[in-house]
Amino acid sequence: MKTIELTILVLPDGSIQILPQPALRSGEYRAVLVVEEPLAIAAPIHTPQPVLKVKMLDWSAWPTDSTFRREEIYGDDGR
Repeated sequence: MKTIELTILVLPDGSIQILPQPALRSGEYRAVLVVEEPLAIAAPIHTPQPVLKVKMLDWSAWPTDSTFRREEIYGDDGR
């Protein structure tokens, strides 16, 4: 078994180009590819988040001085 370190080029369509390796003879090989961080720092791909559909509630029926404090909602025992 040999360990061969090589550089790959990822093309815009996602395919990978491997430069010729003179240490390998032609034939079929079993290989494991470990991808490290890119050699050049690429700008992160930003995908915009979809806008949330939020239902607006009409609060005009509530009195303007409503506070909804715990003491007002629950009894003296806090429940």
